[in-house]
Formats: sequence, structure tokens, C-alpha cells
Amino acid sequence: MSKSSKPPKDPEGRMALADHLRELRNRVVKSALAIVLFTIIAAIYHKQLESFLMEPLPRCNTAEEAAHYHGKCAQVSTIGLTTPIALIIKVALTAGVVATVPVWLYQLWAFVAPGLHRHERRYAIGFIAGGAPLFLAGVTVAYLLLPTTVQVLISFSPSGTTPILPPENYFDIATRMVLVFGLAFEFPLLLVMLNFGGVVSGKRLLGWWRGMVMAITVFAAFATPSAEPVSMLALAAPIWALYFIAVGIALLNDRRRARRNPDAGLDDDEASAVDLSVDEVAAAEAVEASAAPAAPTPVPAARHGQMDDIT
Repeated sequence: MSKSSKPPKDPEGRMALADHLRELRNRVVKSALAIVLFTIIAAIYHKQLESFLMEPLPRCNTAEEAAHYHGKCAQVSTIGLTTPIALIIKVALTAGVVATVPVWLYQLWAFVAPGLHRHERRYAIGFIAGGAPLFLAGVTVAYLLLPTTVQVLISFSPSGTTPILPPENYFDIATRMVLVFGLAFEFPLLLVMLNFGGVVSGKRLLGWWRGMVMAITVFAAFATPSAEPVSMLALAAPIWALYFIAVGIALLNDRRRARRNPDAGLDDDEASAVDLSVDEVAAAEAVEASAAPAAPTPVPAARHGQMDDIT
């Protein structure tokens, strides 16, 4: 089919279900291709990436390091012939997902954008611009917490033993923390998006603060691999702060929206305020007729009979 024979796009973004599925497929394929491309690039530099990720591991190469870690050091050992290849794929794939954050966030926005109004599309661009830094901030926090997490987990080893740490086990923990922390930092941005879309108000978000704080704490407890509170609080505290920042932005947006439209904050089943005050009516003015009305013409007797027949 030529381009000239294609049906014109709906100005309001309406599409059939098949068109939605086709659009979703195209966006997923583009995101996957970007991830694969960066994964291949990361696989070329896998040694540098592996050394960077294994830097937080406690090593007892010197007496000072052994004293610092109280003898609880990790001895990295690979088991199996295919383990190195699996490690390369895992590390490269994780690096590809992290490096392509702007790409798949943009593809997500491009899939949703046709159903948005013009001003909502402008907000969506700002959300995508803030989503990538938030994800990378979560990744950074996860990497900074890796040394503490590893030391706490190794501290549970029995005395007089040397923990033998398979790299795949460590990279599983590192990958899980990086992805979970990155996605968790996107949660406040989701709340702002819901508020700008008119789904939830800032006042309602503020009323949920007790449940939100508890839910974030429970999520952080399950998301962090170690049982110690340092890693849990290191994940929960930034999300708490970002949640209250998101609530503040939502309240400011509601106030701005209320100035433009007083009825913007009403629910669908809530009536707007109606002005029932009565204005004072001025006194009636006398109007003089320009001429006396003409007398009606009498109806002939013959017409009376005809009218009776018709009725």
C-alpha cells in the first residue's frame, strides 16, 4: 500500500485495537534493538565492567584489609565452563538496560502521546526528561550500598571459614539492586504524572502519607537482599523524600489549576457551587403608544357559517 493510500491519522489519537497492538510492537522492537546494541558494546568491555562491579567486594590482600574486615573476606571462584559466558551476558545486558534508559522511556512516551492533549504532551516531555536522571540516581545509590550489603551478608559466615563467593551469585544481587533501586526511584514521578493527568489530587496524595511511608518501608525491606536496616533505610529514605516532593508538586499544580478553573478539583459526582443570589429588578418604565390600535374588522355572517363547517 502506498503512503498516499494510507488513511489519515485521527487528530484526537483514536486508533483501532489492531493499530494499538502494531504501535506497541514497533515501540517494543525499537527499545529491544537499542538494548541489544548497547549490550553488544558492553560485552566488548565486559572485563572493565566486571572489575567495576566487583570493586565493592571485601578483599584481604593485605594485613590492613584483613583487620578492617575482621577476617570476613570474599574469595571469588567460578565453577563450570559456561559460567564466564553467562556472566558476560548478564553484566552486558544489565549495562545495556541502564544505558538505554532515555531510549525506552521515550518509546513509552511515544506510545502514550497520541492519546494525550497538546498540553499533556508538553508535560510528558518533562516527565521523560526527569525519568532518566531519577533512574540513574537509583542505580548510583544501589552501587554505593553494595559494599555494605556484601559485608553484612559475609558477616553471617561461621567463624574460621573463608566465604567462597561465586561471581554469578554476586552479580545476581548487584543486578537485582540496580534494577530495583532504579525503578523504585520512578515511583514519585508516576504520582506526579497521575496528578497532572487529573487522576488523583495532591490533597488525596497527602492524605495517603501514612500508608505510603509504611508501604515504601515494607517494599524496601523486601527489595534489599540483606537483612540489616542500613540498606533498607538507604532505599526507603530517598523514596520518602521524593514522595513528599511529588506531593508538593501536585499541590502546586492543583492550586494553579484552581486559579484557571474553579471547578477543576471537583469529583464527577460533586456539584459545583451555584450563585443563588437574586439581583434587584429596576422599576418598570411607562411606554407611550405611538398610535391607538385599529378596531378589529367585524366578521360577516356568511363567514361564521363557513368557519363552523370547517371546525
